[in-house]
Amino acid sequence: MLELPAIILTCVSIFGFINHRYLKLPITVALVLMALISAFIVLGIDSLAPTIGVSATVQHWLDEIDFNRTLMHGMLSFLLFAGALHVDLKNLIESKIHVGTLATIGVTLSTIVNGSGFYFLCHLFGFQIDFILCLIFGAVVSPTDPVAVLALLKRVKIRKQLEATIGGESLFNDGVAVVVYSILVTVAFGASIGHVGDVPDAATIVGLFVREAFGGALLGIVSGYFAFLLMRRMDDYVIEVITTIALVSGGYTIALHLHVSGPIAMVVAGVFIGNTGRRLAMSEETRNHVTQFWHLIDEILNAALFVLIGFQIIMLSYQSSVLCISILCVPLAVGARWFAVSTPLQILSPLIEKRRGDITILTWAGLRGGISLALALSLPDISAKPLILTATYTVVVFSILIQGLTIEKVIAWVQTKQNPRNAP
Repeated sequence: MLELPAIILTCVSIFGFINHRYLKLPITVALVLMALISAFIVLGIDSLAPTIGVSATVQHWLDEIDFNRTLMHGMLSFLLFAGALHVDLKNLIESKIHVGTLATIGVTLSTIVNGSGFYFLCHLFGFQIDFILCLIFGAVVSPTDPVAVLALLKRVKIRKQLEATIGGESLFNDGVAVVVYSILVTVAFGASIGHVGDVPDAATIVGLFVREAFGGALLGIVSGYFAFLLMRRMDDYVIEVITTIALVSGGYTIALHLHVSGPIAMVVAGVFIGNTGRRLAMSEETRNHVTQFWHLIDEILNAALFVLIGFQIIMLSYQSSVLCISILCVPLAVGARWFAVSTPLQILSPLIEKRRGDITILTWAGLRGGISLALALSLPDISAKPLILTATYTVVVFSILIQGLTIEKVIAWVQTKQNPRNAP
């Protein structure tokens, strides 16, 4: 029972030590990089001595984890709540148009552009794949991962409104993307098995979206307010910390049973407790313990997640045409992100403030992560799944390693362009 967590935490500890002493990289980047190197070593050993079966053992270990269930029905609720606790509600309200637009219209545009480009690439390399499956790939790689993005925001310095936009969008657009993904999967596999009745019409799709998104937000408000009432009537930091744990685990479980968006519920509950709850329902001692507890939970789960992401390379397809498509999906995903950011912000420019260079920062800070992999892994066992999974993994790794390592330089370059007088 404890074998798998023990292996993961041991890897985190060793990789973290190596990074602290020698590499000095951002911890998320370092963990993914070292897990990747370890996975390549395993594959190398397997090619030199196939009788040992090292990669088969590791793959069996990864299959036991069930990455999709572990993240989407476990870790994600705690990570989203922990991230939302630190969101400044005032800054989020000031950026509400930016956040709302990017999390809805932006995700939709990104899904269409990524899906269309993926369809073209697949047919260019001889893969006959339905367009609806390509749109599913588009939905998979469209959300910016809140775990990766919030880890990024801890070390970069940008103005508060832009930080609120990047962080708020990452917290909300994954919930929207999961809803879009669920709708597309329902359409794709309802149609593919020949049951026309299983394919939802436009009204059903809209109703599903409204129920998932707004139902999740309502659940987040109700559950967060209930926890707030309990915490306001006592002053015991141990029980209050346990109350926040109950809020997350119980709220997410209820969301799954009600078929509303658990991610959106956790974000709303986290923002409520992190602002109203922290100000009105907690003493100074409780505030410190709650903050430190969720900070530690955030760091531990983050570290475990990024090590798991690195090891997932063992499960990929290494067919040459699949690798070519996957590599070409990297500029496609970056271009789709730029289009999904720039188009709505340009249209809304008379209504919202937008400085020169904001689109560049928003594009390059749009890191993908574990949510994209979890969605790809949750697809049914269809012939296109290895292709979609490999392409998704390539986009995620590029995002974490390359964009994650260079975002500070991109921000510095943009700020130099915005304030040329301050340039050296």
